[in-house]
Amino acid sequence: MPALATDLSDVTRSEASLRRFLHGLSGVDQVGAEARAASLGTRSIKTTAKAQALDLAISMVDLTTLEGSDTPGKVTALASKAMRPDPADGSCPQVAAVCVYPDMVATAKATLGSSGVNVAAVATAFPSGRAALDIKLADTRDAVEAGADEIDMVIDRGAFLSGRYLHVFDEIVAVREACVRTDGEDAHLKVIFETGELQTLDNVRRVSWLAMLAGAHFIKTSTGKVQPAATLPVTLVMLEAVRDFRESTGQMVGVKPAGGIRTAKDAIKYLVMVNEVTGPDWLDPDWFRFGASTLLNELLMQRTKLTTGRYSGPDYFTLD
Repeated sequence: MPALATDLSDVTRSEASLRRFLHGLSGVDQVGAEARAASLGTRSIKTTAKAQALDLAISMVDLTTLEGSDTPGKVTALASKAMRPDPADGSCPQVAAVCVYPDMVATAKATLGSSGVNVAAVATAFPSGRAALDIKLADTRDAVEAGADEIDMVIDRGAFLSGRYLHVFDEIVAVREACVRTDGEDAHLKVIFETGELQTLDNVRRVSWLAMLAGAHFIKTSTGKVQPAATLPVTLVMLEAVRDFRESTGQMVGVKPAGGIRTAKDAIKYLVMVNEVTGPDWLDPDWFRFGASTLLNELLMQRTKLTTGRYSGPDYFTLD
């Protein structure tokens, strides 16, 4: 990996210099990455550690509904569940955020109030990212003005895959600027790559660095609308990128795998990987999230099993 220039403008001042930097990153050994991810996924943990892991995973969930059929009632119910995932157990942690479309931000915000659960809004022509920049920025500003604490933007994958890296960089910078609020509490920016469309792990590493150079607070695998979505090898490469970025700049960036993570067993595999690759600093909802709509109930069922010794029925928890 080449040394990061002291002045980031040295890297991003032109298409040519940005391309040289991104293509100068060390290549990813796909077979090696897949083997390491598989190896980390076989780690076993003790029962006490599993209980802690389940609670940690719950606290990292971005509880998500992104359907055309979303209604204020559904979002209100989801936000209520985010604050009290298990109504029968007050010791159960709340989730990190509720993720909705921009027009539902105000509804989610009104329900969540001062609970500490964030409201995340997808923006920038989610999930395709195919829109003019002024439309993407208006979409972002609308969500921020409605009270969104976090913005999940999607990159222009067509621009990235055709080598127009500076175009992608400039859009991320512009969207981050649109996250600025008059009250001084800027919305955090999560940048979605849609890794299932990026073809290679080398591209995943390049786009991770590109987004971080542009000021992303989080890098995120997927929209959940394209398969494959989150995978362990892809997340491994992204975790290595944020680790290396911190070593080069001193800045931490979060990681959010999203889409296809449905079981507690899978969630724990990701937590083991975080601990092994980036270290315990990232084992915190401020730096690692799960984007999921069905994972939470599975985590709650496993948590109840550890507490009571028996599985709850499938109708014990509300459906999301």
